[in-house]
Amino acid sequence: MSSPANIYVFTCAFAFTLWNNIQPTVEKEFIANCSSSLLTNVPKNIPVHTQVLDLSNNRISGLSRSEFMYLSDLQVLNLSHNLITVLDFSVFIFNENLEYLDLSHNNISKVCCLTLEYLRHLDLSFNKFTTLLLCQEFGNMFHLEYLGLSAMMIRRSDFRYIKHLQLHTVFLTLENFSLYEPQSLTVLNTRNLHIAFAENQNFSFPLLYDGMSASENLQIVNIRYSLSYKYFPSRPLMLPRKIKTTALMLDTVDLQWAMILQIFLFIWHSPVEHLTVRNLTFRGPVEEFTEHEFLPSLRSLGQIISLDGSMKALTLEHVHNKVYYFNQEILYRQFSEMNIASLTIYDAYMPHMLCPNRTSSFQYLNFSHNALTDELFQNCGTLMDLKILILQKNKFESLPKVSFMTSPMKSLKYLDMSNNLLRHDRADVQCQWAESLTELDLSSNQLVDAVFECLPVNIKKLSLRNNQISNVPRGVAELKSLEELNLASNRLADLPGCGGFPSLQLLNVEMNSILSPSAHFFQSCPRVRELQAGHNPFKCSCELQDFIRLERRSGGRLFGWPAAYVCEYPEGLRGTELKDFHLSQLACNTTLLLVTALLLTLVLVAVVAFLCIYLDVPWYVRMMWQWTQTKRRAWHSPAGEEGTALQFHAFISYSERDSLWVKNELIPNLEKGESCIQLCQHERNFIPGKSIVENIINCIEKSYKSIFVLSPNFVQSEWCHYELYFAHHKLFSETSNSLILILLEPIPPYVIPARYHKLKALMAKRTYLEWPKERSKRALFWANLRAAINVNLPTSHEANEEESDVTSTSSISYVN
Repeated sequence: MSSPANIYVFTCAFAFTLWNNIQPTVEKEFIANCSSSLLTNVPKNIPVHTQVLDLSNNRISGLSRSEFMYLSDLQVLNLSHNLITVLDFSVFIFNENLEYLDLSHNNISKVCCLTLEYLRHLDLSFNKFTTLLLCQEFGNMFHLEYLGLSAMMIRRSDFRYIKHLQLHTVFLTLENFSLYEPQSLTVLNTRNLHIAFAENQNFSFPLLYDGMSASENLQIVNIRYSLSYKYFPSRPLMLPRKIKTTALMLDTVDLQWAMILQIFLFIWHSPVEHLTVRNLTFRGPVEEFTEHEFLPSLRSLGQIISLDGSMKALTLEHVHNKVYYFNQEILYRQFSEMNIASLTIYDAYMPHMLCPNRTSSFQYLNFSHNALTDELFQNCGTLMDLKILILQKNKFESLPKVSFMTSPMKSLKYLDMSNNLLRHDRADVQCQWAESLTELDLSSNQLVDAVFECLPVNIKKLSLRNNQISNVPRGVAELKSLEELNLASNRLADLPGCGGFPSLQLLNVEMNSILSPSAHFFQSCPRVRELQAGHNPFKCSCELQDFIRLERRSGGRLFGWPAAYVCEYPEGLRGTELKDFHLSQLACNTTLLLVTALLLTLVLVAVVAFLCIYLDVPWYVRMMWQWTQTKRRAWHSPAGEEGTALQFHAFISYSERDSLWVKNELIPNLEKGESCIQLCQHERNFIPGKSIVENIINCIEKSYKSIFVLSPNFVQSEWCHYELYFAHHKLFSETSNSLILILLEPIPPYVIPARYHKLKALMAKRTYLEWPKERSKRALFWANLRAAINVNLPTSHEANEEESDVTSTSSISYVN
């Protein structure tokens, strides 16, 4: 059902089109939009140079000349949807450039006329006029193209002042319509005539006749007739002269079937070539028109419409049938036998359509949004001229049956079977399509991979969008002519190859399940000029890098790049465009990664080996091993076997080449006197049977201090290095100040080996005693040395004497 809103859509569309023709490039600074602002008067602060002024949807009730006199550049004025009651055209006398004036949807009932010479668009529709107030001044508006009017009655004299004008569109709104004088519209000279009745008003049949004599394109909205059929005006016995209408649209038609027949028969005899009826409701026969009269009239209609006439195309949209008790097969037969080129029956819940009895003239059939099934046109050999068949949104289920339906249609080029229930999952069921079929739409069905075994061999454009296809199987029959393939919104996991489609030029695989598309696509499909692969859940990984590089080499063949190509996985990269995703070649090349890792490992091993040799790491490892072994044996020895109490004041470490100074100078000077200092010397204090390293460790641990006699000979001794290492280890483990360094001879830095870095550190950080060459300074040297060693040992004389006896009778030597 139509409503005032539908009518308003028509007038807005006309106005918008005309405004685009008038001034398509008005700059924004010359547009003033004051719509929907609750205004009661025209604002006074409108810029002087305004060219477009929108004052619609306000509460303005009156207009004055002073409100517009300063707007000399005004071209477009919209005052629709206000409360204006009186219109005085002299208000716009100073607006000489005004071309577009919209005063629709007001309460205007009175007009004071004045010629607006350059006006091209004038809309006075949806107002409160009783009659069509067309002043004599309207006849001087020679530029007028669009004229919108409203009235409650139309008389022959209403259009006398504008009958000479060459109008493009006349729009009439007829509310509370009460009178139409026949032949009133015939004087109009317009290309398009649109007439809108208000709801719940009786339609005037003569107005239809006259409207067809006035315009090439006629549109009438809200055709109703509530009175009995016997009061319905009969169609004229002879057609009005000079019928102009070739395209007729009847919108929102609610009539009894007999009345529709009357109108249809009249139209069929006219020069109308294109008839469109939208929102059609036809009702059952009333008492005065019985079923016995209904069926013969229907048959007579069939006899008439089967004859040659001017009609080329019939469109019926949104049809509601309220005739319940007649054989609908008769109606379907009349439709099938129509001698026209194009027939559209859309949204009529039509369950069936009969095959024409003789060769049909149909070239275009559109039966979308109905209830048709697989039985349609089976074994129908009379649709030889049919080129386009649209059957979307029906109840077809079998794809093979659809193929056999098309087989006799020798001229069929285009078939639309989208939005049905089509299935094909049996490879043993054969298909037979029309050989002429080149374009097929099978989108939004229930088709799986097997559909590729049931396709027309000469197809050029194929749409399988929104099905359940997960793979394009190899080895199916070649579609050598296929140029465009739409596989969007399926379940594909990768780009299909072109083995069976050697002529493919356009492929759409958007909105599938492709994570990492193959980078070899354009190699296998060299003729493809456009690939639409966006809006897939891309996994941004190494596998995708080749596809991204493919885009750079493809020369713009990826449609929608880069906005439609976005990472979905992993989570951290979601939303990142593929053009911004980069990984290094090393991260994605496994062979290169392994080679690099191996080289780095070899370099690391070489560096570690060099450092070990340079820093004498093996030597330190060996010393740590000796230390831990000695400690382990000490922990496992029986209690009391070996005491750990301090027994000596100092342990002496020196090179064998410096033994004369030690024996002749150091030992005699420290062990003589009352405060005799007990020294630990390897020759007399090492215990036979134990390893040298173990004796060194024991002597260092039983000595309060460790004296190192430093000289060039010392740094060349391996055992001196051991003793220094163990003493230094004790220094840090016990945090004691137990080292005493005596520099017997100067040691040049270059003489000290690299592994003696501890000795270098000790000499740099610790104070050492230097052996003076002058005899006068030696007394101070010995005093300082004694002071450094001075400490009271624990009182255990007997044990010491026994041990002294044992060690004094022993003589152990090793090259130091």
